[in-house]
This record gives sequence, structure tokens and C-alpha cells, in this order.
Amino acid sequence: MRYIVCGADGKLAGRIAENMIKAVGGNKLTFTVWNKKFVSSEKLQRWEKEGVSVFEANYDDVDSLRKAFKGGDRVYIVSGLEVGKRVQQHKNAIDVAIEQGISHITYSSFVGATDPAYAHLEVTPDHTATENYLKSTGHPYTAVRNSLYLENYLTMYPMLARMSNDVWASTAMEGRATLVAKDDAAAAATAVLLGKGGNKTSFNVFGSESISVRELCDLVNEVSGMHLVYDPVPDEEYYQYLEKLHIPRAITGDFSKSPVPFSGNDIVSNDASIRDGLLDIKSDDVALLTGHPAKTARDIVMDSAYVWEDNVTNWSQMR
Repeated sequence: MRYIVCGADGKLAGRIAENMIKAVGGNKLTFTVWNKKFVSSEKLQRWEKEGVSVFEANYDDVDSLRKAFKGGDRVYIVSGLEVGKRVQQHKNAIDVAIEQGISHITYSSFVGATDPAYAHLEVTPDHTATENYLKSTGHPYTAVRNSLYLENYLTMYPMLARMSNDVWASTAMEGRATLVAKDDAAAAATAVLLGKGGNKTSFNVFGSESISVRELCDLVNEVSGMHLVYDPVPDEEYYQYLEKLHIPRAITGDFSKSPVPFSGNDIVSNDASIRDGLLDIKSDDVALLTGHPAKTARDIVMDSAYVWEDNVTNWSQMR
């Protein structure tokens, strides 16, 4: 059995890659990365020493996918980052996986991908189209539908607040959500990639704690000694807050000065989904797949301490 992990140079798939080395050993693994020069030489050497086959591949380059997927049995396809371009990219990866005889596809999706109530969110349509395409192929697959990541709210948002006179603005208002830690999302996806979950075609990967963004701000203040001020604002005021930080409203905007790779539409709609209760969903799928309950914000908050200790001001500095 050969397992393929796409995007092993990323923060989520990278965790899955390390989980898989521990689970099956490197000789049964293929990792794809966008460009080896952006992966540390130490990591590449360790992977190769473990016996991992490492390929440069991306979803726009079908030939690179064919080379990487050859001889594979099960594949994890992490969703791309380019909102609006991902549908064709995901289709390319799915088509090559089927063409190469891969028996099962695990896909990292988003909560509500097949629920019209979530269709207005910036990130949802790409996942909806991908899941619909997976279903249309008739090929065995499992969609791992993740909530928003706790880490983003413990790193990016404090970083933006530090750049905004310690004001943490958000359209989340007083809404609550069961945000998921990336370690838990990775552990759940790893379990599915290994075959756990049987013929179930989707899992809702959420945290075990319903928490508000105000409470996350309070938690960061408690452990850091900072005095960030949570400011619940309407949509347009939030856009203006982000634009002052050079974060463009649309994904097609100018990101040359932006501290993050996400558009205002993405950030505002994500927070608004918390405000509207769309992410306050109870699910035991993490425990079902991994055998342990999902982590809480307090469990992982100190993993983000470098953001305020080192005065991180750009997403590229995020660990």
C-alpha cells in the first residue's frame, strides 16, 4: 500500500505527512511539494532518509501530478489556496488520481460544502464544486470537512491587532464556534487516509468547545499580558480596518503590502459565519476518528506565544 500526501510543505498537510511517517514508515509514502527550494534541507534529508519519495508537483501541472501519483493506492488532496481557481485545480488532481488507479481519495473540504446555507461564504463554492465533482465520478472518496482553524484566531488575529493599535476588530460579534486545532484536523485526515471511517463519504471535523472570538481575545490577553481590545464591528467597518493594513477586499487585489495571503472577503465572511451561528456545530467525528477529544483553545494557546513575544507582523513568519 502506497499513500500520497499532497502539499506536504504546508501547515496542515505537513502535519499529516509527519503522522503518516510515524504510522506506516517512509517507504510506503509519497509526498508532493510545490517547490523543494522552499522546504528546509533538514526536512528533505530527513524525509529521504526515512524512505519517502518526494516530488515537486502542483495542481496546475498535470504531468507533474502523473509522475507523483504513479503507483499510489490512497491519496490525500489538500485544498488549494487560490480561491476561485481551485475548482479546476482540484479537478486536475482528482482526474489524475483516478487515471493512475488510486483506489481512494481523501479531500480536505469545508463545513457546509453541500449545504446551501453556507453558499454565500467566500471559501464555500470551490469546495461545493469539488465535492459535487467527486460524487459525480463514482470513485471512492471521503471529504474531511474542517471548521475554521483555532490557530488562525490565536496567531493572525493578534498579529493584526498589534498592527492596529491593539484593536482586535471582528464581524463575529458575540457569536460562538467550535473551531478546530490543526493537529486535530490533521489527525482526523490521517485516520481517513489510512482507511478508518469505512464507506462514509464525509466527516465534520470540529473542535470540542464552543467559544466566541471575544473569549479568544481575552485568553490571548491572559496568557500574553497584552491588552488587546476586542471590537465587534459591522462588515463595512471591518473591511476598512483590513484595508488600512493593506489587505485587499478581493482575491484579485494587490497583495504586495498585505501581511496575510487572505482577502478581506475571506476574512470578513469567515468571521460573519461565526456571528451567524454557522460554525457553532457539535460533532464527535474527531474523537471517532482519532480516539481522543478535540483540543480546546487553552490547550494550544501557548503554541502561538511567538507571535506576541517576537512581534510577528507577517504571515510568512508564522510557524
